Amino acid sequence: MAKLLIVEDDESVRTLAARALERAGHSIDVAADGAQGLETIRAANGNYDLIVSDIRMPEMDGIEMAKAAAANFPALKIMLVTGYADQRERADELNGIILDVVQKPFTLAEIRDRVGRALAA
Repeated sequence: MAKLLIVEDDESVRTLAARALERAGHSIDVAADGAQGLETIRAANGNYDLIVSDIRMPEMDGIEMAKAAAANFPALKIMLVTGYADQRERADELNGIILDVVQKPFTLAEIRDRVGRALAA
């Protein structure tokens, strides 16, 4: 179906989301933080249908990664997830880059649905 990159520093959340989206038929790559995510995006020459990234991570957060990725690959679709309300507000400055912000904790059905909508956008 679609090729996705999940960027999440919490291994359990990363694994859970990856499994749920694989079961929905998607091809999944994963990265443990924004720096690794950006490196993975660049190595793939931006060849992802959607990036799903946590906002708050060590080394490079999801917003910094999204800005850098969009500068290199302007057509890239990016969806952010966060457990922090104040981080959601930071994502507002990325209108035109970010398709959606999903609040944690999310259900497997919710992440599958939101990814499906982001891919259709």
